[in-house]
Amino acid sequence: MDSNTHSHIDWAPAFSARAQNLKISQTRALFAVASRPEVVSLAGGMPNLKDLPLHDIARSFGTLFDQNGATAMQYGGGQGYEALREQITDIMSLEGISASAANVTITCGSQHALDLVTQLFVDPGEPILVEAPSYVGALSVFHSYQCDVHHVLMDDDGLIPEALEEAATALEAAGRPAKFLYTVPNFHNPGGMTLAETRRPQIVEICARHGILILEDNPYGLLGFDGHLFPALQPLNPEGIIYLGSFSKMFAPGFRIGWVLAPKQITEKLVVANETAILCPPMAAQMTISTYLRDFDWYGQVDKFRVMYRGRARAALEALAKFLPDCTWTQPKGGFYTWVHFPSGINTWDMLPRAVQNLVAYVSGSAFYTDGRGTDYLRIAYCYPPEEEIREGIRRLAVTVAQEKELNGAK
Repeated sequence: MDSNTHSHIDWAPAFSARAQNLKISQTRALFAVASRPEVVSLAGGMPNLKDLPLHDIARSFGTLFDQNGATAMQYGGGQGYEALREQITDIMSLEGISASAANVTITCGSQHALDLVTQLFVDPGEPILVEAPSYVGALSVFHSYQCDVHHVLMDDDGLIPEALEEAATALEAAGRPAKFLYTVPNFHNPGGMTLAETRRPQIVEICARHGILILEDNPYGLLGFDGHLFPALQPLNPEGIIYLGSFSKMFAPGFRIGWVLAPKQITEKLVVANETAILCPPMAAQMTISTYLRDFDWYGQVDKFRVMYRGRARAALEALAKFLPDCTWTQPKGGFYTWVHFPSGINTWDMLPRAVQNLVAYVSGSAFYTDGRGTDYLRIAYCYPPEEEIREGIRRLAVTVAQEKELNGAK
């Protein structure tokens, strides 16, 4: 029978409550547009891999598969490849973390880690605390698990301790204590700001006093423009903090390998949840990254990334000052992003179609909140385009803003 003769079936009523909550993020929806070569994309936070020694890496990986291919292509343990877990503890030690490989669980990127941790701790309707603004991928996870998200304000020095204290106290007084605080302390996504070192013990103390678990998400921590490594929160309360890491920014995202450092009791649950979801992290990817860390000057490569991103950030900030002087923006010390605020009258979500017509893409600030805020902000990702394209993209953005102002004035 011709398949075209089958009548259409609407499966939507059969979807679970969690499936009903799954929504395409603004960032993902922009990828198809932003990938067009004529569009300057200031939208996606894709790392630029042009400086990786790909030919040398390919030869090293070829040797790995010649010598250990049968192991690399086989199932592994649910907690992850032990040699890589040991290497991860060495990486984390650079930020003051003293950890055992027994407390490290390998995941398919830190996004997967976020999903597992949320699954373990939050029942539908339970409150959590997240920064305002916050990483859109995390918000998608929290939405899918039907978390009750409460935003905590930030400023140029990161999460504000007084705002955290107020939010935690209010939830406690209502008999609904927060299950965890989600924070990106270093080179924040989307804000670009970094949590001040003087605030770090304050944040940890507040959460410890209120019995709130901290999710410390740190994908950009090694990418400070001046090479400075900020101290992790985790050593300040190892039993009260889950640390999330990733190889996507310090190496390459294609392997989809991240990790979770957690207290022993939580690690035991994470391993079971990992096995339930994926059986085991991919051995080929884990062994490939382990080989890279062993055989290459990976930290020297990170230094090259820092220099490259520093130049791109400078190009973005100079172009903003030249083309959009009426706006304000954060001054990133590392990472991929700056957070731009527009004067009253500009709605960055409404303006986006016009920007795409003008061959520039960005993400509206509204993507980074759950309550409708953020339409007077946008995120600029300077990580991927070359410096001259960043300048041109911001020039096109300024043209778009002028058109939008003219249109609003005509109304």
